[in-house]
Amino acid sequence: MKQLLISSCLSVAMALPAAAQEQEGPSLMERGAELFLEGLRQEMEPALEDLLGLADQFGPAMQSFLMEMGPALAELAAQIEDWSAYELPEMLPNGDIIIRKKPPQDEPDLPLPDPETGITDI
Repeated sequence: MKQLLISSCLSVAMALPAAAQEQEGPSLMERGAELFLEGLRQEMEPALEDLLGLADQFGPAMQSFLMEMGPALAELAAQIEDWSAYELPEMLPNGDIIIRKKPPQDEPDLPLPDPETGITDI
């Protein structure tokens, strides 16, 4: 984090005199940006290495899962045209998973007839 702060301050400090000077090659602003990006890369390198190690660790398991479940998931996706027409999956106490279809909302509510007269007000 210190390198990021130092790089940021350094790039700002080098950018101020760059406006007053003209020179050959990269400007102070460009050099400051390069230093900033280099510091950022150095800060992120350990996290990226950890991410690559995690991908190496879980890659074979994910590939096996997709090979086994891929055809079944593709068949399910072909059968269900509109996912928004279904409720969220629910797990029952016995372990079954159910996915209920949402009730249709485009049908208007019809008025009920008057119990005494049997006439419906429209």
